[in-house]
Amino acid sequence: MAKAATVKKAPGAAPFPRPAVPKIAAPRGLRQVSSTLVDAGGSWGAKLLKGQVVRFIDLEGQQAVDFLCYKASDTRDRYNAANTMKMAENLYLNTGTVLYGEYATPLMKVVASNCPNHDTIGGCCSVEINQLRYGRRTHSCRSNFLHELGKFRMGEPDVVANVNWFMSVPIGADGHMAISDSPSKPGAFVDVEALVDVLAVISNCPQKYNPACGYDPTPVQVEIYSRTGR
Repeated sequence: MAKAATVKKAPGAAPFPRPAVPKIAAPRGLRQVSSTLVDAGGSWGAKLLKGQVVRFIDLEGQQAVDFLCYKASDTRDRYNAANTMKMAENLYLNTGTVLYGEYATPLMKVVASNCPNHDTIGGCCSVEINQLRYGRRTHSCRSNFLHELGKFRMGEPDVVANVNWFMSVPIGADGHMAISDSPSKPGAFVDVEALVDVLAVISNCPQKYNPACGYDPTPVQVEIYSRTGR
C-alpha cells in the first residue's frame, strides 16, 4: 500500500514544516553527538569510530535507505553482501546481524531495530536501470553513493551490492523476488554499531517508480551516538 500522495505547495508559499523526529531512547550507555535530517532523495556520509552507533529513522514510513560501509584504514575491505548472508545464514538483516567486509572483517552490527527483514539483495537504483525498467532517466541511489564517496576520494569501483534499510524484498519458493510494500512505519529505526573505524554512506532513495519508497520519497533522520564521556 502506497503512502498518501504528497501535497505540492503553491509557488511562493511558505515551506512545509519538517517532519517531527520521534523520541526514541538513546542506546544504553551512549549519548547523541550529531543529528542530521536527510531530505527526500538526499545523501549522507561520515566516518564512524569503533563503538559508535549510527541510527537511521524512517520519519514517515516506507522509505528505503541504501547503505554501504568500508573499513576506514583500508577501504578495499568494504561491505560484502555474500559474506554477510553466509555468516548470518539468512537473506535478511535483523537485530544481531553482523555486516562483514570483503576480507571477512566484521565491520558493523545491527544492535537494534523495530522493523524486520532489511534487504541486502535488491541493490541500488541507477540512471541506467531506471531507463531499462521504467523508460525514464532519473536521479538515483548510485549517483548519491558516488557523490558521498567522492568526499572520501573514492568512486565507481567502490559501489558494490548494498544494504537497503527498511526495504522489503520477499523471496518466493520458486526464487521469484521483487521489491514490495515495506512494513516500515513512521518512526521505524535501525541502530548499527561500528565494530572497527568505518566510512558509512547512504542514499535516501529517490525512487518513484516502485514500492521502495511507497512511490513517494520522504526525509529520514540520521543520528550518531558515542560512549558516554568519549
